[in-house]
Amino acid sequence: MKGAPPGYTRLTAELLVRAYSAGIFPMADAADAAAIFWVDPPVRGILPLDTFHVPKRLAKTVRRQVFEVRCDTAFERVMRCCAKATPQRPDTWINGEIIRAYTELHDLGCAHSVESWRGNRLVGGIYGVSLGGAFFGESMFHLESDASKVVLVHLVARLKLGGYRLFDTQFVTEHLRRFGAIEIPSRVYLQQLADALLDTVDFPAATAPNEFDEALAGVLGYTPGAGS
Repeated sequence: MKGAPPGYTRLTAELLVRAYSAGIFPMADAADAAAIFWVDPPVRGILPLDTFHVPKRLAKTVRRQVFEVRCDTAFERVMRCCAKATPQRPDTWINGEIIRAYTELHDLGCAHSVESWRGNRLVGGIYGVSLGGAFFGESMFHLESDASKVVLVHLVARLKLGGYRLFDTQFVTEHLRRFGAIEIPSRVYLQQLADALLDTVDFPAATAPNEFDEALAGVLGYTPGAGS
């Protein structure tokens, strides 16, 4: 691992909370880099929860319950899977410093994961930071087709159930655009962030089955108990 520069400030959970509250977030140049840098994009990607779009084929996959979806049972494993190189992504911005600090944040209840499982095998996941009524999506991975898309749908259902008002995706990719992600100017984002941070919201990792089923049905656009 490359050495950190002299005077480098160690990343901590407290520092992460302060940074996210100010609208900035950390990245590393590569997975083997020791240091991180701070990012403050001039335009910000968000996924409006009220207009989140689920493609029909994916909606059918979610309803068929192809994967068992869990919350917060393998947070660090999800991060490490997101940090692994793939043919499509030879390197990532997630280094050991980021994994350690976000795991610390998770232990404090301010970061969460949603996971796709096939039996005892973790096949997909997404993780992010939760502050007030804002959720900051960080990264996702999949080892099977649709495994990360399914957890994204489940995450949105939980955010809507919990009363979140802002889902920050940092950047907008073509993949996220299919779900309704948009870009907004930094000044607009910062106002939305300030409003969301005033809310008192708990991430609903554990919910009553009927309550979550209704939230998921709302995201998918169907009535619980209705035929396929």
